[in-house]
Amino acid sequence: MSAQPSRQSLESVRHQLRPLFDQVVVKELDQDRVRRSGLVVPPGTNEPPPQQGIVLAVGPGLDWWEQAGVEMPVHPGDHVVFPASAGVWVEVDEERLLVCRVGEILGILETLESDPAA
Repeated sequence: MSAQPSRQSLESVRHQLRPLFDQVVVKELDQDRVRRSGLVVPPGTNEPPPQQGIVLAVGPGLDWWEQAGVEMPVHPGDHVVFPASAGVWVEVDEERLLVCRVGEILGILETLESDPAA
């Protein structure tokens, strides 16, 4: 008799994608689907993927980075911008995630503090 997990236990299992090397996992932000023209774009249309997301996980970097003093420039929780052509989209537990090289990320969006003296 084999010890196979029941269907119910398989459905309740959650997964976390752990990136390797210089890869980054980004969760897409749910962009507003109303364009400036007022046109509502339905989900599932052939539009480019959103170009902003939140970093969920980062890989350890490349093996030579430590010797050169290079650190991963993004961290989990960073709000990043990336081109529509970046990386590969994968689905994990019904969640759409981008896996790309850190070099494909264009930048980190940071909140500017308003100057009280202005």
